[in-house]
Amino acid sequence: MTKSLVDQAIADPSRMFPNPMDVLAAKDLSREEKIKVLQSWEHDAKRLLESADENMTDERGRERNQLPEIQKALRVLDKETASRLR
Repeated sequence: MTKSLVDQAIADPSRMFPNPMDVLAAKDLSREEKIKVLQSWEHDAKRLLESADENMTDERGRERNQLPEIQKALRVLDKETASRLR
């Protein structure tokens, strides 16, 4: 993936990936890039939840919030790293 595409994925992960587990499956992203994409997505998902709590949702806020899936994908990356260090 080119730097430009990686930057786009970090800026708007849900536009580049249908679901968080697709980030893990992306062969052309490094582990660090996957973490950045997922952390960005996690931040966006949390903001959507906050907006929904304040009744400030827009079209994106109506999408299913994928925070649990994002956090699961981040845990998978953490476990992979831990197993490599053993």
